[in-house]
Amino acid sequence: MMSVTTKATIASFGGKLLKLSHVASTTRCEMSFNLYLPPQSQSQKVPVLIYLSGLTCTAENCSEKGFFQHGASKKGIAVLYPDTSPRGLNIEGENDAYDFGTGAGFYVDATKAPYDAGYNMYSYVTEELPQTVFAAFPQLDASRVSITGHSMGGHGALTLFLRNPGKYKSVSAFAPITNPTNCPWGQKAFKGYFGDDQQAKWKEHDATELLKKWNGGPLDILIDVGTGDNFYKQGQLLPENFEAAARDVGVQGLRVRYQPDYDHSYYTMASFADDHVEHAAKYLFA
Repeated sequence: MMSVTTKATIASFGGKLLKLSHVASTTRCEMSFNLYLPPQSQSQKVPVLIYLSGLTCTAENCSEKGFFQHGASKKGIAVLYPDTSPRGLNIEGENDAYDFGTGAGFYVDATKAPYDAGYNMYSYVTEELPQTVFAAFPQLDASRVSITGHSMGGHGALTLFLRNPGKYKSVSAFAPITNPTNCPWGQKAFKGYFGDDQQAKWKEHDATELLKKWNGGPLDILIDVGTGDNFYKQGQLLPENFEAAARDVGVQGLRVRYQPDYDHSYYTMASFADDHVEHAAKYLFA
């Protein structure tokens, strides 16, 4: 197990926000991540909420602007903020666009060359990063993990949850890309990471398609989407498709809240972060 390097320790809401890195085998590079340890972690094991970021983001964005630490410190929940892609693999073209390659790993394991050499964010987030973090921080409870995320990270949270029944105690999302096979962001990413001819593979990473096949028991999913969100208006998020899939398979307990005037930014997430921590807490402390 490669060790974790601590780059900074920052006091925040009574706990500590750690800026960390480690050398990852799945992504074949050094990966940075942030971890918030609430004050309760000094005296007891605490559960973990994984937060997956959106396009162009790093581990820093949400830890600095999302204000999850506020609710997390009250409840006694650690927050783990992974990065969104490998960095510095020097794959030709990986820095050409904001919505593909660097900062845009889409939480999949790429199967198409050259991205199959390191773009393995699915394995990284579901296996390698948690194993590394739980080994390095014994105050974290590996048996109690929830997941949430924003935009591309909302896609990640929903798909990781639906693909792995029982792995996460709860899921929620802010402005998630819920039907990537039917929107420009998702189509571009899946074409590049899987190939045009791999439609079955595309569906394996589409929350709406996964929901159609769900048989893992009752679902309680909280989603917030702002009605002033330009990406929602442009048809990148498609939460209505996700709601329709839930209705079709008789899934109760999907709550999509359309928040009037809110946009796609961290102002929106900061406004509802406490609700999402509360949602996770319900299950992490059940």
